[in-house]
Amino acid sequence: MRDPVSSHSDTPLPRIGRHTLPNRVILAPMAGVTDRPFRQLCRELGAGLVVSEMVASDSRLWNTRKSRLRRIHRGEPGPRSVQIAGGDARMLAEAARLNVDAGAEIIDINMGCPAKKVCNKAAGSALMRDETLVAEILEAVVAAVDVPVTLKIRTGWCSDSRNALRIARMAEQAGIAALAVHGRTREQRYTGQAEYDTIATIKQQVSMPVFANGDIDSPARASAVLAYTGADAVMIGRGAQGNPWLFREIDHFLRTGCDIARPTADEVERTMCRHLEALHEHYGDYLGVRVARKHIGWYLGANEASRAYRARFNRLEDTRAQFDFLHELFRGGLASIGNGTHAA
Repeated sequence: MRDPVSSHSDTPLPRIGRHTLPNRVILAPMAGVTDRPFRQLCRELGAGLVVSEMVASDSRLWNTRKSRLRRIHRGEPGPRSVQIAGGDARMLAEAARLNVDAGAEIIDINMGCPAKKVCNKAAGSALMRDETLVAEILEAVVAAVDVPVTLKIRTGWCSDSRNALRIARMAEQAGIAALAVHGRTREQRYTGQAEYDTIATIKQQVSMPVFANGDIDSPARASAVLAYTGADAVMIGRGAQGNPWLFREIDHFLRTGCDIARPTADEVERTMCRHLEALHEHYGDYLGVRVARKHIGWYLGANEASRAYRARFNRLEDTRAQFDFLHELFRGGLASIGNGTHAA
């Protein structure tokens, strides 16, 4: 797949129901990752749409602190997209209604998560094995709410069961407003390389917007995937972990055909400190320290030189120590984070 250098500036912006997105770069929903602080940061740095980490369809489970934090969208610009996960059509429909009542403007159905704990409950990508249930869920959720409903899937359960095209057609018939496709089967999880032939075929066969997902980690790659598949947008997942600047870089490249400068060391420091502050504000001091280890660890984990910093950060036990560490780190000469070039 070649990396085209021409821009996509003349391509119409994608629509999800009544919502027109400002660009063609979307943050994928990731459990334990796309919390409110990370969503807001990615939006500020160029994501045209951000999708929440998945919320269980069983509302009886929403009273835990973890679930309550996942459902906070205070201060987030629209359209607010909330992903729901489960295997019971009635529960998913009710979860959709409750999330719309709480401010969701788009409901996304998870049929792509490969995690064992999700698939073992006949949810996530496990649903793709039961097309009758898929149809029941899609029709129930679309009928339950008056906001657009989107769907995220994989290419199939395994190499012998690639049914993404059939499910895409079912989704369009049920009234799904847009479809995101990760170019792997559930069996692959995140191993090997994503394939885009399935996404290209789906795009040719349906009229709803299609978003390409999987291994998109650079502006050139995003442009190439869009050109190859004809997709309406790219959806970025793991490529944004520790590198939220990727959204503006892709958006700029798609609009101009040119690269934009990588963030300076000063901007990286400001972004990391702002991210850390937002994590502590959202989670509180105790949980904030622990969640920050994961997020800040991604910034620090680009290569062997910086992984030693990550190990030191992970041993810190309080909020002040984490902020002091970042300030001392940059004063000590760490030149850049997030672009794979770290100076010791």
